[in-house]
Amino acid sequence: MELPADLDRMLGPRDTVVAEGADAQKYLHSQVSQMLLDLGVGEHRWTFVLEPTGKIVALARVRRTGEDRFELDTDAGFGEALLARLDRFKIRVAADTTLVPSTQDAIDASDEHDRIVTGWPRMGAEIVPGETIPGGTGLTGIAVSYTKGCYPGQELVERMDSRAAQAPRLLRRLEVSEGTSPGDPVIDAGDEVGVVTSVSGRSALAWVKRSSDIGIPVDF
Repeated sequence: MELPADLDRMLGPRDTVVAEGADAQKYLHSQVSQMLLDLGVGEHRWTFVLEPTGKIVALARVRRTGEDRFELDTDAGFGEALLARLDRFKIRVAADTTLVPSTQDAIDASDEHDRIVTGWPRMGAEIVPGETIPGGTGLTGIAVSYTKGCYPGQELVERMDSRAAQAPRLLRRLEVSEGTSPGDPVIDAGDEVGVVTSVSGRSALAWVKRSSDIGIPVDF
């Protein structure tokens, strides 16, 4: 599944962490799941920023805006955690990091509907910091480089890939009944197999056990 051309519209408010300095590129590359050493000025890539355990701290888009300047944008409200994680291992590094909080307050309902139909996960809904692993999100194809070298959290990501292992739960797009709400159970053949995370009308996203075939897996 390709990234939608109007993904920016669906993303809603964004916090931005700016990293700039002579070591900015090298340091960021060592901390995220994506290859950044060949990222050109004006280019961007999606990445996960992980705990050493492999759990997600943030899903972010890295944009190189200058020779030694990078911007990482993530869902509003999660920029502070992203900044703290990037600063955690920044010792004797010639790079400054700052947070630019979002100035937009609300998510547009129509944009949220399109996000859910598309299957793009949102921080705090589908991705719970410190709990969610990359393997089930459907985004490893665009947010993970398996050839870039070491970074915090790499062991879990690489182990699942080398063993062709599925995550215990997979993010899926579902059609649900009217009145369904986030937190409601997903039922398949009478068994509870998952939980709804986002809903708009009859379209929903949910985490579903890998043993169930209900819904359509998210896969970008």
